[in-house]
Amino acid sequence: MRLPGLYAVVDLEVASAHGWALVDLAAAVLQGGATLVQVRAKHLSSAALLEVSRQIVALAAPVGAAVVINDRADIAILAGAAGVHVGQDDLSPLQARAIVGPDALVGVSTHSSDQIAEAARAPVSYIAVGPVFGTTTKDTGYDAVGLDLVRQAAGTSIDVVGIGGVTLDRVPQVMAAGATSVAVITDLLT
Repeated sequence: MRLPGLYAVVDLEVASAHGWALVDLAAAVLQGGATLVQVRAKHLSSAALLEVSRQIVALAAPVGAAVVINDRADIAILAGAAGVHVGQDDLSPLQARAIVGPDALVGVSTHSSDQIAEAARAPVSYIAVGPVFGTTTKDTGYDAVGLDLVRQAAGTSIDVVGIGGVTLDRVPQVMAAGATSVAVITDLLT
């Protein structure tokens, strides 16, 4: 699956800060035409995350959209999601792939040249690079990596998602640097 230009991330904390329930925000972005949605709710219990994920997968199915679950390959399988996105401190892409299977989407966050090189050798569907710009959405523990790292990742044969501080105004820069897709979080709500 080639990634669409917009990778909508529905984040529980961001949604709540703007007065949205996570499922309602997902419904809104799907109604708005998003075809790839990541569910990110790091502080929900497993049971609550599974329930929310199942609801969002059910909303995505009629419009042909794919849902990816952040960090949790087990929840992705149980919810019937299209895949999982893992970070550097989560399951490895190889471990995630073993859980979700050969046809699922598996994405991995990268923050350096070495991590991109490692991801390019892993069984991933896409490489997320970031934070491209400074962000207040999530404390990544990493400084902004800039567009040069996006260009480097674009040199692989794997789809690249630019994430972190990507506002609607910055989308053209990130795409011009070679990203296949841009992850938008806060600007979904503006």
